Amino acid sequence: MRIIKQKNWCRMCVLAFLLALHSISLYAQNQTIKGKVLDERGDPLAGATVRSSGSQAAATTNANGEFSLAVTGDVKSIIISFIGYNNLEKLINGQSGNLGSISLVKNNNNLNDVVVVGYGTQRREAVTGSVASISGDRLRDVPSPNISQALQGRLPGVEITQTNSKPGSNMQILIRGQRSLTASNDPLVVLDGIPFAGNLGDINPNDIKSLDILKDASATAIYGSRGANGVILVTTNRGQIGGDAKITYNAYVGAQTLFARYQMMNGPEFVALRKAAGLYTNGIDEADNVDTDWQKLLYRTGIVNSHDVGVSGGSKTGSYSFVGGYYSNQGVIPTQKYTRYTLRGSVDQQVGQYIKVGFTTNNNYNLTEGNQVGIYGNLSNSPIANPFNADGTTKRTIKMPLDESYVLTRDIVENLHNQWVDETRGFATYNSMYGEVRVPGVKGLKYRLNLGLDFRQSNFGNYTGTGINSATPTTLSTANVNNSHNYHWTVENLLTYDRTFAQKHNINVLALYSAEQNKYYASSMSARGIPSDAFQFYNLGQATGEITIGNGNYQLTGLNSYMGRILYAYDNRYLLSATLRSDGSSRLAAGHKWHTFPAVSVGWNLTNESFMKGVTGLDNLKLTAGYGQTANQAVGPYQTLGLLSTRQYNFGDTNYATGYYVTRLPNSALGWEYSDTYNFAADFAVLKRRLSGRLEYYVTNTKDLLLDVSLPTTSGVNAYTANIGRTQNRGFEMSLNGTIIDNPKGLTWDMGVNFYINKNKLVALASGQTRNEGNAWFVGHNINAIFDYKYTGLWQQGDPYLNILEPGGNVGMIKAEYTGLYNANGQPTRPIGADDRQILDVDPKFQGGFNTRLAYKGFDLNIVGAFKSGGVLISSLYGSSGYLNLLTGRRNNIKVDYWTPENTGAKYPKPGGIQSGDNPKYGSTLGYFDASYLKVRTMTLGYDLNRLMPKMSSMRARLYFTVQNAFVLFSPYHKESGMDPETNSYGDENAAVPLAASQRRLLTIGTNTPTTRNYLLGLNVSF
Repeated sequence: MRIIKQKNWCRMCVLAFLLALHSISLYAQNQTIKGKVLDERGDPLAGATVRSSGSQAAATTNANGEFSLAVTGDVKSIIISFIGYNNLEKLINGQSGNLGSISLVKNNNNLNDVVVVGYGTQRREAVTGSVASISGDRLRDVPSPNISQALQGRLPGVEITQTNSKPGSNMQILIRGQRSLTASNDPLVVLDGIPFAGNLGDINPNDIKSLDILKDASATAIYGSRGANGVILVTTNRGQIGGDAKITYNAYVGAQTLFARYQMMNGPEFVALRKAAGLYTNGIDEADNVDTDWQKLLYRTGIVNSHDVGVSGGSKTGSYSFVGGYYSNQGVIPTQKYTRYTLRGSVDQQVGQYIKVGFTTNNNYNLTEGNQVGIYGNLSNSPIANPFNADGTTKRTIKMPLDESYVLTRDIVENLHNQWVDETRGFATYNSMYGEVRVPGVKGLKYRLNLGLDFRQSNFGNYTGTGINSATPTTLSTANVNNSHNYHWTVENLLTYDRTFAQKHNINVLALYSAEQNKYYASSMSARGIPSDAFQFYNLGQATGEITIGNGNYQLTGLNSYMGRILYAYDNRYLLSATLRSDGSSRLAAGHKWHTFPAVSVGWNLTNESFMKGVTGLDNLKLTAGYGQTANQAVGPYQTLGLLSTRQYNFGDTNYATGYYVTRLPNSALGWEYSDTYNFAADFAVLKRRLSGRLEYYVTNTKDLLLDVSLPTTSGVNAYTANIGRTQNRGFEMSLNGTIIDNPKGLTWDMGVNFYINKNKLVALASGQTRNEGNAWFVGHNINAIFDYKYTGLWQQGDPYLNILEPGGNVGMIKAEYTGLYNANGQPTRPIGADDRQILDVDPKFQGGFNTRLAYKGFDLNIVGAFKSGGVLISSLYGSSGYLNLLTGRRNNIKVDYWTPENTGAKYPKPGGIQSGDNPKYGSTLGYFDASYLKVRTMTLGYDLNRLMPKMSSMRARLYFTVQNAFVLFSPYHKESGMDPETNSYGDENAAVPLAASQRRLLTIGTNTPTTRNYLLGLNVSF
């Protein structure tokens, strides 16, 4: 019995000993490390990654910068990383508990930043293609409803130009210039990895995490034909795995005032002009002692309102983010308003050890109102016409010598309510889902399926009541509706293998198969004689007048693609990227639908070479070179099939038949428009990385342009689409970023500048032609060119050859440059005529932008600007097409310095002189200006409200005040007119006699909504 008890006791001792060892083992395997990560200013850094060396254990800091990480006892160090900061390795040597505060050091040249490239990411140091990037935080330095407005002037080689100044309008984006003459030059937008079927105005800038632009073909070829004009990769914010729930609120409100009025003559100035012209006497409603400011009677103060509320966070295996946004802009023109509601959500979830799934949804509803109200009538109304009756009521119309104009004041427009309506309602939902599987047993191999499902809808309607905006009170009411729907889906299958061998050979292989389809249809209807204002445009079937069903539009297009890419890096010194992609487009002819696009680029990190170790002062130098081919298939669907139109034939009084005739010939050989690009670049950093930059040179040759070929009228057919002609873009780009003063506890000053030159020219046209005067295309000149006379001054008394060059001309008229021959006596041999028209290249010599940030004890000042040198600015306000510079006194005139016998040094011609139509002869030359300017686009003064809060507070808050369109310098146009030198219209818009549709590509300043200067007060809060 005793023996048995002793055995049991021994067994218990052994068991206790084993349990103790197991406890020690557990203690060694499961200890917790805590700490707090701070930025260079000592503020908490949320979202930093903390991982243990030698294992997969990782954690993310919360809003207070705090982390908690479970590690094994044999872990010697932890590594802390955050984008924009140097990685920090902190030794722990098995210790546990709280490590206290850990400060990261800012990385001045961002070599360790992750850059989004096609179907993946790379460290900036490993990128060999041309990629320009900007973070969402920097993008929001310019508070804006549209990404393109916030991006203007921020990145080299990315030209963003205003095409419309109405609230909610989009901008034109060109990456390294124009390539195509009539096909699209718009870049591809990719939202969270899926090609985007909408426009950038549908994306809330507050949702952006980063924006990366692929510029050269070695970078864009991975997107094949869709990347021909560059690629804009938009990455939105997502939740943090392991992060605490975080609520954000971003808002700004503000007022919009006129940047400058259109410089029209006042009453006394107009009286003097009419007297100098001697052509007209006062109309019924005019008197020399009246001085009416028609613009003041119309404009109002605009209001801007933006609010976004979001919540994000995550668990150990997933993350989520949901944001709702509201934006409203009530413009300076009565009833003009843009309203947008956005809702974005994303969820990412790890399922088990190998599978990850997620989805993203971006939704928006927008309403555009009041675009029916134009300002040409008010600008051209006589300033000596009285709009008020004797009793103080407003007249319906005013009568001038030859014209009768409907009176539009702010009160009249706002009180018309249901009698004058213009609305566009847009709804869009962009959705993507993915599933990702890491292949068991094969390290680094994974498969991913992306599915994108998008829908867009636009509903336009307008209604003009009886006699509204017409000199005739009985003019019938009219209404129009236009509806369009767009359905888009994308499926992408990606197989990726990413491994590093022997700690020096890093290889990433990607294979893709994708399919995409887009279906679009639209319909329209118009009617006259709407029986009640209450019907507006909702019940056109009740119209008593003519009802017209417009031509419908239906398009179904598809694209299939195969792609392979290899990224290789040896010892972080030698870099290689090679891509091969094949696209098949339904838009092109059978036998020409498919093409394969190659691209290759190489890089050399010289500073990682052993022979560079002793070189001081140079912290980084990387050289890259690349070649790639892309193509453009962006022509209208069914161009290969030709086009039929209809015509009605009468057979007697009541019988008719519909006939069909050919208006466009088919082309069974229509194929791709190709672009070959060569790119050479150097990245560098000096002065301990406080100054960094990038230099690039590129050449893009485009051939087989997709171009409409006009046919003689005798053929009975207008045109057909063919592959003809060539263009070329050559350019140089430079970007510099520097830290001038770096004192985290005092003053810091960062500054950046970008500069770029793009030389664009037309190399060849069809059939050996060197010029196409109708479209203003000339070999050896810009795609954007003007073909017109050249202004050289005004004819003065005593000038020789006036009677020869301008038979019947007068002193004070415009002198156009003569390009003809001279006889032996030095006299011109003919009058000035059509042969003296010259080619004027529109594109600027160079352009760019700049930004600077100063911070001191919680205060920060951010300034963002843009500049342009040279080129031609077209202003229809001063030229013939605008009918605002007639110099006859018929209607009001833009304020100009005109010729009189007492003012012979003037720029503008004698009033009432020789005319061509209603304008001064050669009056079109008065609308061409030097396009140079320097504009401070945004000035923002902010304050970190956390300075006023307890140190342990989890709330982050910043208050700021912003002035947009602050001022303009070095602009000849601004100096003369006081107005904004940025364009606001396409060539066929906002002028009394617009340019031909073929020259719509030329951007102008026309009678659009005036540019505003905005004053905003904003608040950013997170907790």
